[in-house]
Amino acid sequence: MRKREEFIGIFRKAEKKYGKSTKRLAGDGWDKDWKTLIVTIMSAQSRDETTIPIAEELFMKYGSLEELANARYEDILDVFRGLNYNRTKVKHVIEAAKLLIKDFHEKVPDDMEDLLKIPGVGRKTANLVLTECHKKEGITIDTHCHRLLNVLGVVKTKNPYDTEMEMMKIAPKKYWSKINRIFVLWGKDSFGRDKKKILKKLEE
Repeated sequence: MRKREEFIGIFRKAEKKYGKSTKRLAGDGWDKDWKTLIVTIMSAQSRDETTIPIAEELFMKYGSLEELANARYEDILDVFRGLNYNRTKVKHVIEAAKLLIKDFHEKVPDDMEDLLKIPGVGRKTANLVLTECHKKEGITIDTHCHRLLNVLGVVKTKNPYDTEMEMMKIAPKKYWSKINRIFVLWGKDSFGRDKKKILKKLEE
């Protein structure tokens, strides 16, 4: 109960600070669910500021899942040249497009089990798709969220999966889908592991 109250107090301050931000994150603002999925696969270990323009270039060249599924590896690799782990991501994006066509009739699945069958999709990507595309409950935990929640003492976990599981116990469900955006914006603004300095960001 104490952890829940502590989290709610911190979250409300963070939401007040970052809740009205118009800064675009990689998973924001796409006109098709499949684009949200593909961009989130692309964004792993890459900055949003890098991922978004590369994704825009990708979708200018490949405007449908069918075009993406039939794209040449070398052509997409040329687009992905600025992304970390770009060779692996090219394979995942092409395979994901093919699987969505073959097994899901070009629709992005709306449950965790099916989403995790897609190449390049882990729980972070799956939860983001569930909350962004399907308006379902889910807690998207990336490195920013994992770090901040541990530094703040809300959780004491070793990896994002454990953080997600703990936060499902701690955070009221009405906050679940909001956690990622608020904590990512806060995390981009707050570096290191100094709790006092990180909390001070909320007062600036």
